[in-house]
Amino acid sequence: MPANKNALIRYKTIDNCLRNRYRRWTLEDLVDACSDALYDMEGIRKGVSVRTVQGDIQMMRSDKLGYNAPIEVYEHKYYRYADKDYSITDMPMSQNDYEVMQEAVDMLRQLEDFEQFSEMSDVVSRLQDKLSISKHNRKPIIHFDSVPNLKGLRLLNPLYNYIAHQQTIRVMYQPFSARQPQEFLFCPYLLKEFRNRWFVFGSRISDNLIYNLALDRIVSIEPSEEPYHVNPDFDVEHFFDDLIGVSKNIRTRPHRITFRATREQSQYIKTKPLHPSQKQIDKNRKDGSCTFEINVCINYELYSIFMSYGSGVEILSPRKARDYIKAQFEEALKQYQREEK
Repeated sequence: MPANKNALIRYKTIDNCLRNRYRRWTLEDLVDACSDALYDMEGIRKGVSVRTVQGDIQMMRSDKLGYNAPIEVYEHKYYRYADKDYSITDMPMSQNDYEVMQEAVDMLRQLEDFEQFSEMSDVVSRLQDKLSISKHNRKPIIHFDSVPNLKGLRLLNPLYNYIAHQQTIRVMYQPFSARQPQEFLFCPYLLKEFRNRWFVFGSRISDNLIYNLALDRIVSIEPSEEPYHVNPDFDVEHFFDDLIGVSKNIRTRPHRITFRATREQSQYIKTKPLHPSQKQIDKNRKDGSCTFEINVCINYELYSIFMSYGSGVEILSPRKARDYIKAQFEEALKQYQREEK
């Protein structure tokens, strides 16, 4: 008999907990997590009993749903997966699962022509490709950039839950420039991906300033009893409107960046704008180059993108951005010249 919706929510919650090996999970912890998940997703206030979660664990361990989850108890108190790479989400789909998912994809495809759902097309394509792979055991037709073994990816699920539950966390973080990790209390607000690298935005309890932490530099995280605080100046919906990448101070203001691109690079830049604010100012009829402008905050990621074009793009203004790029290329030239001697 298929599991009901509430049971599936509990299974997924238990799975998320046991995959988070940065925390030790007691039965009571799992009960609390399931109760919170049901309240958040279904508005159920009565909570979950210990007996119910014990039954869920036994069901996940069994073959009735095809999970055969390797859940073990250690130190006579804590629960975890014996296989650290296991997850119920990695299970192959049944025929019924496939049919249900195919119906959902078909329904989503009917919405693609609506402007409000235009951004879903790539998501629907991914779903369709995954379904076909599972159904027909064929090779993928669509390939998306991903780094499956990227350090820190396993923090995505626990961080997502901490943000959803507005949970303050204790973080051990070691930036590339530090010899030793530092510990601090952190209120997470948002997860952000940029160039296959994940970041969590939030504020420290000590100063309430906004920080972005690279997940691959986080050594450990665990929940804290410290009250959760929200920074009212951090607008999740519009913080990235004038930003390329992830580096920005709340009070940083955007600049009008003008740049000239060669005929060849102009074709790429027109097709794939550097930023939604991009506009073409003019075109040089003699050499085919074009001048563009964007309104964004100046940061390392912006410089990195411009330098990736090499001699194909030249920043015209502001002066400090032009001087920075010029200095970087001059330094690079010196390095190549030293190697030749």
